Amino acid sequence: MNLKSVKLGQFELSIVSDGKFWLDGGAMFGVVPKVMWNKLNPADDLNRIELGLNCLLIQTPDNKILVDTGIGEKLKERFKDIYRVERDFSLIEVLHRRGIEPEDIDKVINTHLHFDHCGGNTVKKDGKSVPTFPNAQYIIQKQEWYDATHPNIRTKASYLRENFIPLEENDQLLLVEGAYEVIKGVKVIVTNGHTQGHQSVLIESDRSKAIYFGDLIPTTSHIKIPYVMGYDLYPLDLIKRKEDILRRALSEHWLLIFEHDPERPFAYLIEKNGKAVLQSLHNEI
Repeated sequence: MNLKSVKLGQFELSIVSDGKFWLDGGAMFGVVPKVMWNKLNPADDLNRIELGLNCLLIQTPDNKILVDTGIGEKLKERFKDIYRVERDFSLIEVLHRRGIEPEDIDKVINTHLHFDHCGGNTVKKDGKSVPTFPNAQYIIQKQEWYDATHPNIRTKASYLRENFIPLEENDQLLLVEGAYEVIKGVKVIVTNGHTQGHQSVLIESDRSKAIYFGDLIPTTSHIKIPYVMGYDLYPLDLIKRKEDILRRALSEHWLLIFEHDPERPFAYLIEKNGKAVLQSLHNEI
């Protein structure tokens, strides 16, 4: 069970894991040859690589905010087998071990509505999907909501309506357009490229800054600018957005949070010998 946490000013940022799953390595690295990505991301015999489901808990003096909700517990056995879902504890159990119950979460931010980012939005009760966090406001970009509720032949397999329609039915949905301040110090920004309505989360407290990438930069291996996924719908837009964000992250010393990295969810970008490289944290709690 991943209990990695860091202090960011007055905030505590904690990885609350929903386990791990495995996706096709070629799809995860697009046009990058396997001989290059397989060294750091070894594939299994079905060409799948291990990925984390690193949801983020932001605890402030007044709020408990959850960013993304993992793959969830409504999965059919065939689905679990295809994606090799592995977990010792569910997201809810991890939160419980931190002394936090679903009722304690007051905001849920979905970076986007693909099944591995919002599957834990809802749970099955009496055969019906209902919001997992009954007191939470779920914050989603309006563009993402439209695309999820009007999928095309390519995207429909990633958008499972049971993960998000109950939010609207239970009046817990907040659709935003563009940058939006969730609370003081926590803001969503549009980082389109993976999807049109994808958003990342900027966090700031006591002049320290962090960014939760979502699928803008899913793992530390994707920090290289040309390394984009076959899943990215608008790869050239994503590359430009990635360049802009990493330039700011380097100059302003942002903490970087990687949603799908199975080993290293936190890192900093530093300059070394004229090149930008990742530096691991040494102050995790």
